[in-house]
Amino acid sequence: MSRLVLKSPAEIEIMHEANSILRNTLAELRGLIRPGMTTMEIDQLAEKRIRDAGGVPAFKGYPHRNDGHDFPGTACVSLNEEVVHGIPSDGVALKDGDIISVDMGIRYKGYYGDSAETYPVGTISDEAQRLLRVTRNSLVAGVEQAREGNRVSDIGHAVQQHVESNGFAVVREFVGHGIGANLHEDPQVPNFGEPGRRERLAPGIVLAIEPMVTAGSPEVAVSASDGWTARTRDGSLSAHYECCVAVTDDGPRVLGETDGLHW
Repeated sequence: MSRLVLKSPAEIEIMHEANSILRNTLAELRGLIRPGMTTMEIDQLAEKRIRDAGGVPAFKGYPHRNDGHDFPGTACVSLNEEVVHGIPSDGVALKDGDIISVDMGIRYKGYYGDSAETYPVGTISDEAQRLLRVTRNSLVAGVEQAREGNRVSDIGHAVQQHVESNGFAVVREFVGHGIGANLHEDPQVPNFGEPGRRERLAPGIVLAIEPMVTAGSPEVAVSASDGWTARTRDGSLSAHYECCVAVTDDGPRVLGETDGLHW
């Protein structure tokens, strides 16, 4: 069983500020993403917003677990069949009909924030619209389970139930996590599993909940050329949403938001 680090109300307030910077940046991107924009332009905007607010990009230079190739961007910018960890590039321009997920982290006043959203580019297919909606709502379902007395596995079970009841699949290779003075802390938070298992939730626990959902097979493969970009093995579309949630006496608190989740 993992060791959970409880955060004080003061620490949670700092993490709320950190996540507010990310959530505001993601909201700004919602109005800017368009055909012709490069994934590097998205990354540059994210870095500027984080640094202008007094933060440091948490992902830039993040060490690779195997081969020492540090992550080069501020944001993971993942296009269509890319599930997560897409590397920003001047050579990749968005096209009408694409979907693009943007995942970014921040270090701020000694604490971390982590958040992601998937955006339509121009006019997208009905299937892509439904994938985004189901993935987003699966995050809401998971957040609702982040309550005192529940178990970590209740979160993943709620996500999985919502996703699979709508005909999509949950990625299993990547999971959510605890967060605080470190970007990745215990516990791991899978987006699948049986309810009533794993660690019991208590006020002061902060989790990054992040469903990654595919329109086809849940299996993924990591690029051999860059060591980071994870894609669906069958080439199906993938969507990713994430927020940080504090377990409180009054229920789940989505950090960076004043009242729940808003898109």
